[in-house]
Amino acid sequence: MSKIVVDGVSKRFRLQKDRAHSIKELITRRDRDVDADEFWALRDVSLEIPEGSMYALIGHNGSGKSTLLRCVAGIYRPTEGSVSVDGRISTLLELGAGFHPDLTGRENVYMNATILGMSKRQIDGLFDEIVEFAGVEEFIDSPVKIYSSGMYVRLGFSVAVHVDPEILIVDEVIAVGDEAFQRRCFSHLFDLRRNGVTIVVVTHGMGTVQSMCDGAAWLDHGQLVMVGDANEVATAYVQRVNQVEDEGATVTAPSEAGSADSVMLQEPGVHVTGVSFRDGSGAVTRSATFGEPFRIEMHYEVLGEAVRNPTFGCAIHSEGGVYLHGVNTAYKRVDTGMVSGTGVVAYEVDRMALAPGSYRLTLGTTDAHVQKIFDRWEDISLVVRPGAERAGDGLTDLGGHWNLTPDTTSAMPPQLSRSTGGGGGREGSSRWSA
Repeated sequence: MSKIVVDGVSKRFRLQKDRAHSIKELITRRDRDVDADEFWALRDVSLEIPEGSMYALIGHNGSGKSTLLRCVAGIYRPTEGSVSVDGRISTLLELGAGFHPDLTGRENVYMNATILGMSKRQIDGLFDEIVEFAGVEEFIDSPVKIYSSGMYVRLGFSVAVHVDPEILIVDEVIAVGDEAFQRRCFSHLFDLRRNGVTIVVVTHGMGTVQSMCDGAAWLDHGQLVMVGDANEVATAYVQRVNQVEDEGATVTAPSEAGSADSVMLQEPGVHVTGVSFRDGSGAVTRSATFGEPFRIEMHYEVLGEAVRNPTFGCAIHSEGGVYLHGVNTAYKRVDTGMVSGTGVVAYEVDRMALAPGSYRLTLGTTDAHVQKIFDRWEDISLVVRPGAERAGDGLTDLGGHWNLTPDTTSAMPPQLSRSTGGGGGREGSSRWSA
């Protein structure tokens, strides 16, 4: 059974360019034509949201997600099409919506909950729970205009989820809260789902979509691109974002991998002349994709005589300076041979294990015994983007797998067994090539 049915909805706005800014101006120019453009925020959008599901609306900023949410909530009336909603709606669409800055937190709770359809007796019974969930006990009798943005959103969210809604509509305002509050929010959303509440969210967090949502709709410039299983829609959206990013990255020179501080000592030895990145297909790229092959290339030139078995190395740090990984050809027992002239040495990984985020690379060359530094490039930017495979929490993903084996030899409950083997389902490996 569908709780929400959106049928061919289009929404048009008039963008007036020559607005009057005073009553005098309005009177003196009333016979003139008003210059206005039409903007279609939504175009023929149709979807159905099942009862008791958690449903996500995703897409870039300005794609029409919030407009569609407001049409569902009854705040906007569609220009074309219709929206059918079966159930009592509670909304949290923007920071501090429905709060009066000069009223206290207590007064705003009663006013906001009353607007959402609760009686005074119902609010009295839930008031302490609402305040405790929001964590604003010390400030509940202070005007909300002195609240921080986090306190605002916590109190607003707490009221919205405690009014016993049948449908909860949430724009992406939960991100304002701290980590502890976000965990309380997700736990409460889980309880609401278990009780049959239909939840519709606008979010840019693909991890939330893939882990918490049943279905999703992807909007682009007001039009529906894809509707279906949340994981499939989120994966397709991320792949499209990555594709657009790659198409906009025209990498024409070896040094286009990123800005770097180079220690170029004009002495005999192996010197780095440029750095480039390549994806699994061999195409030059500006970034890596989690879970997919990746290749770092160092372009080098030998000044002076040929160098026997030089060492090429790479180190990776997080943006916060945490040392994550260091490797070189000497560690891996790679014989680079007698090197002269110019060439390329590459470090390849079959599966990028760094979680999506920003990192810094240091690349360098030394003699065979890693004692004399020929050259070193520092502070090279490396961005790892989300991919089809979802990353775990933290900076890296070990690529292991989970194994659950029921214990059939006793009456005890099944016991969880974690594999301690080396690697699991998709094993990651790396290699040097020169």
